[in-house]
Amino acid sequence: VLQIVKESQQQHGLRHGDFQRYRGYCSRRLRRLRKTLNFKMGNRHKFTGKKVTEEILSDNRYLLLILMDAERAWSYAMQLKQEANTEPRKRFHLLSRLRKAVKHAEELERLCESNRVDAKTKLEAQAYMAYLTGMLRFEHQEWKAAMEAFNKCKTIYEKLANAFTEEQAVLYNQRVEEISPNIRYCAYNIGDQSAMNELMQMRLRSGGTEGLLAEKLEALITQTRAKQAATMSEVEWRGRTVPVKIDKVRIFLLGLADNEAAIAQAENEETKERLFESLLSECRDAIQAVREELKPDQKQREHSLENDPGKVSNIQYLHSYLTYIKLSTAIKRNESMAKSLQKALLQQQRSDEDGKRSPRPQDLIRLYDIILQNLVELTQLPGLEEDKNFQKEIGLKTLVYKAYRCFFIAQSYVLVKKWSEALVLYERVLKYAREVQSGAGAHRNSLKELPDVQDLITQVNAEKYSLQAAAILDANDPHETESPSQVKDGKPLSERFETFCLDPSLVSKQVSLVHFPPGFQPIPCKPLFFDLALNHVAFPPLEDKVEQKAKSGLTGYIKGIFGFKS
Repeated sequence: VLQIVKESQQQHGLRHGDFQRYRGYCSRRLRRLRKTLNFKMGNRHKFTGKKVTEEILSDNRYLLLILMDAERAWSYAMQLKQEANTEPRKRFHLLSRLRKAVKHAEELERLCESNRVDAKTKLEAQAYMAYLTGMLRFEHQEWKAAMEAFNKCKTIYEKLANAFTEEQAVLYNQRVEEISPNIRYCAYNIGDQSAMNELMQMRLRSGGTEGLLAEKLEALITQTRAKQAATMSEVEWRGRTVPVKIDKVRIFLLGLADNEAAIAQAENEETKERLFESLLSECRDAIQAVREELKPDQKQREHSLENDPGKVSNIQYLHSYLTYIKLSTAIKRNESMAKSLQKALLQQQRSDEDGKRSPRPQDLIRLYDIILQNLVELTQLPGLEEDKNFQKEIGLKTLVYKAYRCFFIAQSYVLVKKWSEALVLYERVLKYAREVQSGAGAHRNSLKELPDVQDLITQVNAEKYSLQAAAILDANDPHETESPSQVKDGKPLSERFETFCLDPSLVSKQVSLVHFPPGFQPIPCKPLFFDLALNHVAFPPLEDKVEQKAKSGLTGYIKGIFGFKS
């Protein structure tokens, strides 16, 4: 049963969470099965209901009919669950579809009790019915009944996993892992407080929650923090205590330590990045809530601070504290990304592999630019302008990140063989690092979380020696010096037949044989003829002929009529 269900789900939409597509597949398969088995429900004009009984279980496809009915109802329920986020009325239809799925699963379990069905199928039918029952009770928030059903399902699948080979047991173990968070969630709602920590660990290991439990677990975490937030009234930061009256800010500050601990325990970079984004999103929401509180009493605040312009109000100081958390978290996230890029850069240098785009020093330069921009914003927070220790601490951090930024700029110059520029930048890195070491003093505790400057100094000294050696080799390399036989003047082959020249481009795809299209060449123009003798020609006189024409009048006209010529 489980193998048929999983294969159908993965091949027809559930790999991408498309429950509507899977529901359409179930409907089409049901129609094909009924047509093949000649088990139609009446005709086009009249519906005649038929039930699958033990007497007609001559073909296992009759059990598939019931299974596909249950899967169609379940997939429709999951589709409605997605839509119920924006349309709450669909939740009633969702529960109706789940009840229908449970009804079909019960019928499947009853039919599998027949002697014609083997023991494995019987157990799988019981587990399938328990799973759908647990889903229905879970949606009804009947935690005890849901927990019993899920435990029954888990027990059956664990027994089946132990009874078969490892390849067949993988499918059963996956289903057990799917329902384990649901069991712990039910246990927490029944009263087991230790289940909350286990749910958080499951959420952390899985890299995010999915499926039925996703929204409920997030809501549970928020609800637990909201209960704790009722006892929180103030927060202390840099020697000043500020009252916290906004519930959203209280919830965020209570969950801050848990989120930071989860980030520290994250097993891979993808999970860590997701947790960073979640923390930043919550911080932005809290800052927005504080901003809305800042707007109404702005005039009153300005009036109360006229006598003491150097001190900011409590709500403004709280805003500065939340902004500090946001910028510090963004710096930690970018630093984590920079570390992963550095590891990838080292691996690329050790093994030059082709394929997808490899990291470059320019990517790290961009990350350190963003970090330095965040540090500049930290120095401009209201209420901290006069805090000398804070400004000194941020200044030291700025020098550390400037040193790393200069180091990777030098690395990018080394790649293009600009030795002198890279050497100057390495000296600048050492200058920044020595300034950090000389000015650390009482601020060593705040610099513990930053990259070690001494390691950077050691690395820069090694890079300087290798750079000087590469520059000397590059200057003395005979392959790089141009000889007369290798100099090309840009002429194509057709114009330098008499001169020997080593030209590697002649065996490449972009060989230069002739100029194409050919250039323009001067040619003689078409001759122009000028008639200069016309002005010196003397024409014969025509006065006598002109006079005869003048004399001819009516007489000449009459002579012409009668044929007489003059």
